[in-house]
Amino acid sequence: MTTTSGSAKWQGGIKDGKGAISTKSGALNDYPYGFASRFEGKPGSNPEELIGAAHAACFTMALSLILGEAKLTAEHMETKADVTLEKQGDGFAITLRASRRLNAKVPARTTRSSRSWRAWRRPAARCRSC
Repeated sequence: MTTTSGSAKWQGGIKDGKGAISTKSGALNDYPYGFASRFEGKPGSNPEELIGAAHAACFTMALSLILGEAKLTAEHMETKADVTLEKQGDGFAITLRASRRLNAKVPARTTRSSRSWRAWRRPAARCRSC
């Protein structure tokens, strides 16, 4: 398997500071994040939405593998994963609950492949990071 990376820069204090997120692929290149985008709904990114996107991508790819093993190919799959920043004690915790919503269009080919499709509920078991 390959190893890839993401990085973050930060300048300033927690409320007045500014950060930038980048990925090795260049999909994100110094994309802004900060207190306002994380806690006040202002433009920019935040760690929670990046974790949610990564989880949804992993889950959807694992589901594609399972469908392929059942000789099925999705015409469309879209997964949304909810990630929450919660106050816990004196700090905060990022929680990823089993709250994924999948919208998919998968044509069935045969009765046998339709039965195999039942495995769709557990793609996360095929991807240890999902």
